[in-house]
Amino acid sequence: MTLNSKKRQRVGSSSRLSTFCDQKLDTMINDESDFDFQQAKYCKVNKTGGFNDVATADVVLFLHRVSTSFDKDTEESVDIDRPFAVHLHSHVLKESRYFAALLSDRWQASVDKKSEKPLPISLNMPISRATESYFAIFQLFYSKDFAGIISNVSDALSLLPIASELLYDECISYCVRFLEAVPWTEEEEREVIKLVPYLKHEEAAELLARISPVKGNVLEDMLHGLIFTATHCHSNGATVKAFVAKLLRDYSSREAVRLVLDIAFTTSLRTVKDSLEEYSSPNLRGDHDEIEAMQRMNLHTACVNARHLLWLIERMIELRVADSAVKEWSDQATFTANLHRTFRDDAWRNIVPGLPGLVLRCTYRLANSVVTGNILAARQVRMKLVKDWLPVLIVCKDSVSPTPSSTLKFLYQDLEDVFLQIISTLPMPDSQVLLQQCLSFATRNVDDCTHLATAFNTWFRRASHAPQIFSED
Repeated sequence: MTLNSKKRQRVGSSSRLSTFCDQKLDTMINDESDFDFQQAKYCKVNKTGGFNDVATADVVLFLHRVSTSFDKDTEESVDIDRPFAVHLHSHVLKESRYFAALLSDRWQASVDKKSEKPLPISLNMPISRATESYFAIFQLFYSKDFAGIISNVSDALSLLPIASELLYDECISYCVRFLEAVPWTEEEEREVIKLVPYLKHEEAAELLARISPVKGNVLEDMLHGLIFTATHCHSNGATVKAFVAKLLRDYSSREAVRLVLDIAFTTSLRTVKDSLEEYSSPNLRGDHDEIEAMQRMNLHTACVNARHLLWLIERMIELRVADSAVKEWSDQATFTANLHRTFRDDAWRNIVPGLPGLVLRCTYRLANSVVTGNILAARQVRMKLVKDWLPVLIVCKDSVSPTPSSTLKFLYQDLEDVFLQIISTLPMPDSQVLLQQCLSFATRNVDDCTHLATAFNTWFRRASHAPQIFSED
């Protein structure tokens, strides 16, 4: 029979088999083939009516090595003209639906049932498959010791296509259950995928469930879940955030990462804004303790989500996908007004002392990405970024921490310098207005504010140039 098709099919014996067997059977019946059964991993020769028992076998199966279209990459050199002879029993072979049909009266009507010679059957064996795997299947007909013979993924992968072609359902079921239950290497996974066409739908589904998404946006869902867990739910936050950051860097689709980060950024920003809105413009009723508790909760929520925002912004800048974040951060007149109002009040100081630093770090990261060219922001975006966030920087310097720590002091200076650099990129009328608002950057020691002096000197130098008149032509 020929088993070249990848789908299960009925395959008949060769029409030339009888002639061949009449000539060869007498010489091969007492001569086990060159294959060493005693050394085979799976096969145990049984001389008392079992596998390959010459004395009691009523079927001789001839295994013919053949080259198929699936063997083009095989480097093995074999003699495809000489078959292996295996002595088997018809009542055992009927475990296979293929052999059961082949041995039925319909197909064996012309066979001389009075003959004492074993019935010859021919089976083609692709050269890419191990002879040992076929003998393992035949051994299983007798022993049913699936757990003993199939001990690893390689065993299951080698036996499953043969069992499928021979319609040996019990072996197919065990191989599928084994493969479904154990891990695979990457190479084994590729082999499993190749075997799927051999299987029925329900059998293939058991294996494909591990490697086939059930919906189209599963990748984005996974990335979103990773980001949410890293920022919200894990106690080992720093380590998990570092690992998720690596996954985002290594992920092949930058657009998918951009989409997921944009959604997470917008969600966290909205939470911060809503919490500050409720804190700065409360509409609460109840006793003093209840109102104070609600206000504390609003500030705490804003601070926690501001921390999430900072991590998200750093990832977006690192991956150069912060375009939307810069644009959205620059259009926050209401949010910055609420921050300005909140920071002029002292109530927040003992509740969320780190909130101003978090908000300013977010602003600095985004503004610096504009200055360095990491993000190419439009002129209007650059102008509004300074216009809306400059008052927040000023109120933090003047009201939040008049005597800042060294960390905050460096943050203020870095943000001042970035704002001045952005102002230098704007048209002169806009830069003139914004520079005047930066006078609070001045210090008692003039030598400590060289960045401010440089910005004004640059503006005056440009203003001294004669106006450029362009021809309409």
